[in-house]
Amino acid sequence: MRRAIFPGSFDPLTLGHHDIIMRGITLFDEVIIAIGKNADKKYMFSLEQRIQFIEEAFKDVPSITVKSYVGLTVDFCKKVDANFILRGLRNPGDFEFEKAIAHTNRKLSEIETVFLLTSSGKSYISSSIVRDVIRNGGDYTGLVPNSVRK
Repeated sequence: MRRAIFPGSFDPLTLGHHDIIMRGITLFDEVIIAIGKNADKKYMFSLEQRIQFIEEAFKDVPSITVKSYVGLTVDFCKKVDANFILRGLRNPGDFEFEKAIAHTNRKLSEIETVFLLTSSGKSYISSSIVRDVIRNGGDYTGLVPNSVRK
């Protein structure tokens, strides 16, 4: 079975994430959306809310599951028997950052990282931009799936 994890904080889930996940599921038998917990990070949405957003967004896709984890992503991959890490790239800066992480993960384990370019109409969307729009009372509905809009 080709199982991949798609790690992130998903604070909140965006249409960019949704795009990568839906395209990734065509490459893998299962995609686990892996919400990393970082005690040093202040989140806008609780872990429970983020899980609910994701589960609702993908409720009709049985090969997508949601789990949370603490620690190294490669250790979580081993725990859930995933051989791939799925990552989205929006721009050259993302590539440089993700490349360094992928090389480190490869050094620590045999897990491969697979990169997908975000669709051009969604490449500008990031969770930090969405949070800023929400904080300032802007219309964020075109940036997130329906499950986050509710």
